[in-house]
Amino acid sequence: MAEQLFSTGEFARRANVTVRTIHYYEKKGLIQPEKISENGYRYYGKQEFARLQRILTLKLLGFSLEEIQEFSLNENDRDFLQRSFAMQLSLVRKKIEHLKAVEESIQNVSEMFREDDVPEWDEITKLIRIINMDGDLVEQYKNGKNIDARITLHSRCSSNPQSWFSWIYEQMKLAPGMKVLELGCGSGMLWKENAKKIPDGCQFLLTDISPGMLEDTKRNLSGACPGQFAYDIMDCCDIRGTDSAYDIVVANFLLFYLRDIKKAVAGIARALRPGGTFICATYGERHMQEVEELVKEFNPKIRLSAVRLYENFGLENGEAVLSRCFDRVEKREYPDELHVTDIDLLADYIMSCHGNQREYLVTEYDEFKAFLKGKLKKRGYIRITKQAGLFIAASTKKEK
Repeated sequence: MAEQLFSTGEFARRANVTVRTIHYYEKKGLIQPEKISENGYRYYGKQEFARLQRILTLKLLGFSLEEIQEFSLNENDRDFLQRSFAMQLSLVRKKIEHLKAVEESIQNVSEMFREDDVPEWDEITKLIRIINMDGDLVEQYKNGKNIDARITLHSRCSSNPQSWFSWIYEQMKLAPGMKVLELGCGSGMLWKENAKKIPDGCQFLLTDISPGMLEDTKRNLSGACPGQFAYDIMDCCDIRGTDSAYDIVVANFLLFYLRDIKKAVAGIARALRPGGTFICATYGERHMQEVEELVKEFNPKIRLSAVRLYENFGLENGEAVLSRCFDRVEKREYPDELHVTDIDLLADYIMSCHGNQREYLVTEYDEFKAFLKGKLKKRGYIRITKQAGLFIAASTKKEK
């Protein structure tokens, strides 16, 4: 039975938007007609209502059309609608949580003004911070989506049967009663994956500079190790109130992003008790080098990173940076390589990088995927070098 199609006018009327809006979204590549007749009339199928609904929802939540266009990539598989609604539901719930927090704070401040001639002005500044957290929803979702893309590629395509998070946990040598500080905890996957291994009595402070990301961590760990996890918003270059407080500090692929790595390392050294351990993960210069080569072959203008992060802090130079504050620094590499057979996973990973690839690939996405499929056919999989590992630094000393 043929699918029911709607003219532009009927499609716009049923969706309660203007025809001009439909034309504009089509021009942006966000919706597409199912059929164009010989006389140029456009007709839209029912699935375009779902795409239009998603566009309007994401606009309501604060996303730009350019950002929405990125989310439209890889949407042609049969699970598109299910994934789309799940994503929207998660974002709307976060928006509701934020609005409830604003409502509660305004109510508290309002009651304070009624009951006291001299209100606590700190509550006003707290309200301002809560209101400003709304803008974090967009950035936090984009960051979380990017992190998920990277984790998914590595977890599904790694040749090492032991996962990265299991391996890094193994290096910590956690013992009962230890106190642990994690800087830049992301979505908390390190602890979620290893929750059943955590010894009794350990106490964790998980920190991140993103309030939204920290909320995701809380949700991910809501049923894990009750009473053992605490959370705080913290800048890694300004570690506060933690001198000689922790047995272990963890920074998982973090230091190379910081504006002042030396200051951060000095703060970490102060946060550790004598004999405490700093577990610091990073990359080497050969990490994922084939991915860079692939995109360069497709378009020489593409750069997946504005800077070479391993030059800031990598497996080649990290020991020299850490030795300023630690007596013993040991490097350990995680043995692995990727064998990629799913082009969508690789394309998602590439789009998650920090460079200028979106500028070129969003409008040439189908051509880029066809290019990747051609590479895949030659060997049956695309091999990608991994050069990741960590430093274990111990026995703090004064900075030189």
